[in-house]
Amino acid sequence: MDPDEIIELEKKFIMQTYTRQPLVLSHGKGATVWDVEGKSYIDCFAGVAVNNVGHAHPKVALAICHQAQRLIHSSNIYYTGEQVELARLLTAISPHDRVFFANSGAEANEGAIKLARKFTGKSEIITAENSFHGRTLATVTATGQKKYSEPFKPLPEGFKHVPYGDITAMADAIGDDTAAIMLEPVQGEGGVIVPPPGYLRDVQELARQNDVLFILDEVQTGFGRTGAMFASELFNLQPDITTVAKGMGGGYPIGAVLANEDVASAFKPGDHGSTFGGNPLGCAAATATIEVLMDEKLPERAAELGAYFMEKLRQTLGGHDAVREIRGLGLMIGIELNTGCAGVVDGAREMGLLVNCTAERVVRLVPPLVIKKEEIDAAVDILANVISGL
Repeated sequence: MDPDEIIELEKKFIMQTYTRQPLVLSHGKGATVWDVEGKSYIDCFAGVAVNNVGHAHPKVALAICHQAQRLIHSSNIYYTGEQVELARLLTAISPHDRVFFANSGAEANEGAIKLARKFTGKSEIITAENSFHGRTLATVTATGQKKYSEPFKPLPEGFKHVPYGDITAMADAIGDDTAAIMLEPVQGEGGVIVPPPGYLRDVQELARQNDVLFILDEVQTGFGRTGAMFASELFNLQPDITTVAKGMGGGYPIGAVLANEDVASAFKPGDHGSTFGGNPLGCAAATATIEVLMDEKLPERAAELGAYFMEKLRQTLGGHDAVREIRGLGLMIGIELNTGCAGVVDGAREMGLLVNCTAERVVRLVPPLVIKKEEIDAAVDILANVISGL
């Protein structure tokens, strides 16, 4: 099928829940993707910060193919070695002791909310304004952006939102029925918002003082994205629960709730479950992905190349009238403009660069961690060309 036919058939047969760009992708390798007509693009979107090890990494592809020939799915009624192996690996690289497997970030956050309520016997979850935690009814309510939740009222009770970075507001929000505080280490969908120095540590201490659980939503920041395997390392945090997904499976859908032993013990047989969570194929993909991250030192690479990327952007765009701020952590970078950024996304795509616009005026850059310096240089040149035309 040609691109126009694919686009027309999508409109006919698929629910129209996405504002798609007029681009039909065919394949990718590393930090490059190609459309069905053979044009190449530097991918600085990476499937919404998913393809951390790059497109079609040979080790991940081989692990998926090998596992698919053996056992794709069984059930959590039975044991599988692939699930246990991945769980052991996750507890070795994270600050946690136990794992529950899900299929996405939203599912992981749902599980974390249930676990916090079960462990504490309390119901209220405090999250931040401008946050994003998923699109299920509970996680869209936890999300601190009304544009995502307003159309779906009535919403579940038990969620409270406070300004991100305001420790006083957080302290004032804690009450007798507060079960947990759930925060993103860096707000992704909210515009790549990096917290003020000391804020996350202060929130953790506040949680400890009030016997409240501290949940870190590392769905977007996890698996090397910010320059460490988990952003909690950069901020010297010890959360009670961490949620992960996106970069975990190298592009294969898988997520997890990670928790400390005492908190995890609150879940008993029948309290929570997932038909597909922790299936052998997903676990094999995730194990291979994490091994690539460690073997190729991709978190360290993200720290180095992220600093390089931001410095190049600041040198090139820092004084431009259209640019308000350039910020980020590792290879999670935002260029906040003084105007809307949809035109920048279109212009960059036409010149061979894929980025996205979030929070209406922030160009978000979350490339694969395998991106090369020459690809970063080319991306900066394209962005400078497009933004100069604003």
